Amino acid sequence: MHALHKFLLFHLLMCHGRQSIGSDIINGENVKEKLMLYMASVQNNKGHHKCGGFLIDKNFVLTAAHCDNMNPMSVVLGTHDLKKVDDSMRYNVTRCKHPSFVSVSKGDDIMLLKLSRKAQLNKRVKPVPLIQAKIKIKENAKCHVAGWGFTKTGGKVVNVLREVDVPIINLEDCKKDWASLRNRVNLPANVICAGGNHTRKGFCQGDSGGPLVCDMKAVGVVSFNMGNNCDYPNVPNVYTNISKYLLWIKKILKQNKC
Repeated sequence: MHALHKFLLFHLLMCHGRQSIGSDIINGENVKEKLMLYMASVQNNKGHHKCGGFLIDKNFVLTAAHCDNMNPMSVVLGTHDLKKVDDSMRYNVTRCKHPSFVSVSKGDDIMLLKLSRKAQLNKRVKPVPLIQAKIKIKENAKCHVAGWGFTKTGGKVVNVLREVDVPIINLEDCKKDWASLRNRVNLPANVICAGGNHTRKGFCQGDSGGPLVCDMKAVGVVSFNMGNNCDYPNVPNVYTNISKYLLWIKKILKQNKC
């Protein structure tokens, strides 16, 4: 487990150590303006994108708990182009990190961000529905992940939102792939695997917190991939499984506070 902690700590340092926009999709394409209106950019106090996120309610954005390393933090809604942001799109936030989160290696990598004011739903902003607990995502189901930034390892940054389709990978096969690495990695509980693993499609560093969307419903939160290799590693990408946290999410949304 100590080796896993060091492995994932290295990943997180690579994810968040950049000062420029740094999250993106490998082998994807630009998102059309009228699609993925739930996408959010989680930014630091310099207005630099650091993590992805997604609107699930007028008052809340969902993201990854390991993105909680900035003070202050804000969220931008309503744009696909991060060069086109005005004050009306920016929201200060209160952080509702999952109480069991310790590190990515331990799992529970999920966090709600309560917006400082209600999001104005319009032609640019719309929440995404969450998966229902009773629905099971089938292996090889075609899903989508989106983000801003690098399009390849060590590549150039972009400002326009991009997305790529990724297949759901059998969880047991995913666990075996990660366990077969030289530095054996045992995946945490409550995760979904999709993309990577010979597909040459998936997310890259800095895209943490973005949504995995299947059949127009958010099913996962981007958590981690294999170190700094996005071109692409022979292990699947790992997401937090939203269906395992629905009771916690619904409780916070109902009480409208952390």
